[in-house]
Amino acid sequence: MLSVTDLQKTYPSGDEALKGVSLDVTGSETVAMIGPSGAGKSTFIRCVNRLTEPTGGSVELDGLEITGLSGKELRNARRDMGMIFQEYNLIERLTVMENVLSGRLGYVSTWDAFRRKFAGDDIERAYEVLERVGLGGHENNRADELSGGQRQRVGIARAILQRPKILLVDEPTSSLDPESSRAVMDLLTEIAAEDDIPVLINIHEVDLAEEYAGRIVGLRDGQKVFEGGPDDLDETARGQIYRGEEIPEGAGPTGKVAEAGTPGESSQEEGQIRRG
Repeated sequence: MLSVTDLQKTYPSGDEALKGVSLDVTGSETVAMIGPSGAGKSTFIRCVNRLTEPTGGSVELDGLEITGLSGKELRNARRDMGMIFQEYNLIERLTVMENVLSGRLGYVSTWDAFRRKFAGDDIERAYEVLERVGLGGHENNRADELSGGQRQRVGIARAILQRPKILLVDEPTSSLDPESSRAVMDLLTEIAAEDDIPVLINIHEVDLAEEYAGRIVGLRDGQKVFEGGPDDLDETARGQIYRGEEIPEGAGPTGKVAEAGTPGESSQEEGQIRRG
């Protein structure tokens, strides 16, 4: 279980990217985080695994406090958090297999990592994972020979090979066509259900969030302003998330409302709202 309490991030410039955001993610659920550009979504995910250092709050994974760790303890904790990046974060000159096996680097010595020497069991499982994500037969292709959708699948396979306790996914579909986007979302939700791994996804396509997530969290200006199921994401809730509109007095509930914040991240436009 991931438990984030009062997470804060203030940059040296004084910009507040997160103002006390709290969130629990557990079981095999898929949670989608939506909101406009600069809302703090990418910052939130990167603060969870300490790629970006939070300035306040706590992050716990299965009871282990992450924010106080350093050195080897932090590296060991990160093994339990599979990260899937918007821009794939692959080594282009390496093969698909070599990129996937990099998911096991946290489990081998520095010398074996330098030589890219992995256990036979890890290699065998890498082949199985590549079949699972639809890349069987591509193991010897270089990463720079692949399409965007295939590269994202390599990133997913690499994360699965870590055997993580949670998947943190940063805008996995922003560079993909609609068909590839749905294939990636199908794969992520399948992994969550079959492997009993919770998935937290920062995503800017609201329609995909509604279709695939069991729970949706809305951020605006670093605040969590909405939390509920897809059916709760009505026009009032969307106005609150994307336009900062107040909920009219006497209006029905549109999900749970919470915390606070300010802009601080740079990303592509994320306020795409499905027309209905």
